[in-house]
Amino acid sequence: MAVREPLPEWPLFGMPEDVRPALRRAREAGGAMALATLISVEGGGPRPPGAQMVFAPGIVAGYFSGGCVESDIADHAHTCLADGEPRTLVYGEGSPWPDIRLLCGARIEIFVERVPAEDAALADLLAAESERRRVVYVSDGYARSCGPDLSPWAEAAVYKPYDPVLRLVVVGGDPTALAIAQLGAQAGFETTLVRPKGPETPPPIPGVAYRRDEPWVALAALDLDPWTAVAIATHDIETDHAALLAALPSSASYVGLLGARRRLVGRLAELRADGVSESAISRLRAPIGLDIGGKAPWEVAVSVIGEIMAMRYARGSGRASTTSPAATGGAPAVRRNRASEAANTLTSDES
Repeated sequence: MAVREPLPEWPLFGMPEDVRPALRRAREAGGAMALATLISVEGGGPRPPGAQMVFAPGIVAGYFSGGCVESDIADHAHTCLADGEPRTLVYGEGSPWPDIRLLCGARIEIFVERVPAEDAALADLLAAESERRRVVYVSDGYARSCGPDLSPWAEAAVYKPYDPVLRLVVVGGDPTALAIAQLGAQAGFETTLVRPKGPETPPPIPGVAYRRDEPWVALAALDLDPWTAVAIATHDIETDHAALLAALPSSASYVGLLGARRRLVGRLAELRADGVSESAISRLRAPIGLDIGGKAPWEVAVSVIGEIMAMRYARGSGRASTTSPAATGGAPAVRRNRASEAANTLTSDES
């Protein structure tokens, strides 16, 4: 058996949350791949059940422990590719490899399987990604299935739901909008910047698509779904209003508006006058972002991406971590956090 390629010294391969792009690259290369899935966690750990890694010639993606076990898992994945036999790896308490210690003190189980490039379930999984459909992947290491409404069979070791890739649409073109778009792309969002009548040349930001059409045209074409967030940051009241008219009645899971809180009452009144329902208006996050006390472009971008993430996980846990000012009527108020109180400065919603 050929010697396994060593893992890169800098684990940038662990930064993407979604391993489907790696699965796609491995499939296009025409060879088999090893798919490792975290199926059990006891005692806490850096990654939740369902986290995955992919191993194929020249390809590695994902992580489980931040360096404690990845190299050993790569060894087992290499062997799995050679013999085709699935295996369950245990690290921590009860592990057959007591010399491999988890610094977090957890016990984890990882299931490793060989997936051929021509596997039908893999094809279904990648087709669903392209078509933005939610599916479930089920596998016992020998038989695999992927579809919208699947239940695990008795022998199945892996039951993994896959949502469409998270998308971010940023409407605007100033430094703050560019910072939101760039940070969104770096965070793994499929990101589009909409700048009506903007330059023909796209922004020089890797991973960001670009549209120059009006907000209602762009947002309609993008077909906003529950896995899409919209951040409106144009500093132009008419363009903001047009974008809100398109975004608020849509299925987008997040709609945020950059601007001063003192102007919010008037903006909400205009939306009502144009027929936007109260339920749609109540979804508006305005002023946009978590209250972290900063106003610089990167500070606002961090607050926006943070709020989108917080709302995403709040929905999954059933807990709401933020409250929409629009839901309470948009009454003017001054929000402060401890940092801004100490500095005696107003937060970005007063700009």
